[in-house]
Amino acid sequence: MRREYEAGELTEREMASDPLEMFGRWLQEAVDAGVTEPNAMTLATATAEGRPSARVVLLKEVNSEGFVFFTNYLSRKGRELLVNPHAALVFDWHEMERQVRIEGSVERLQAVASDAYFDARPENAKIGAWTSPQSKIVKDRSELDALLQATEQRFAHKEIHRPDHWGGFLIRPTVVEFWQGRPNRLHDRIACYKTEEGWSMHRLAP
Repeated sequence: MRREYEAGELTEREMASDPLEMFGRWLQEAVDAGVTEPNAMTLATATAEGRPSARVVLLKEVNSEGFVFFTNYLSRKGRELLVNPHAALVFDWHEMERQVRIEGSVERLQAVASDAYFDARPENAKIGAWTSPQSKIVKDRSELDALLQATEQRFAHKEIHRPDHWGGFLIRPTVVEFWQGRPNRLHDRIACYKTEEGWSMHRLAP
């Protein structure tokens, strides 16, 4: 299954001084290239004891502060982030032979920001946020169907507001690494580290 990576290269000259700007550039190039779900990212969290878990979630915003996604605060990832507010992200744009790795601290979004995003969601997504006891064991699918029916009846002809247990997290990056596949497994890796003065950029051995 081995194959060579020959889609491109990454040089220091191409890098933006701000890795968030560089990420935005690469994300747009992934969109333009038709990558499926280019905002899909692997999110790794850990318990207070350091036991890790990972899953794929969707990036909803990237700005000068960092990376934003939304979830149920009572889910496994939500509970882990609230007790151990550090996380890692991986974006794998395999069609372009590119990856971006991110490490950083995590904080809950202000309620007003979570409200604004929730209000913009389609009705079925709002219903789902109220329905699912995310990460908890359920008897079978019929239990979820019954919960869905009860939620739909509860909000019939009513405005669906954001539940307190649902909202956004902001990941403030301290490390952002850009990876471009190259032949002979001598890949290009350029990592940016957050410092008091700004960002420090270094090439890493593959």
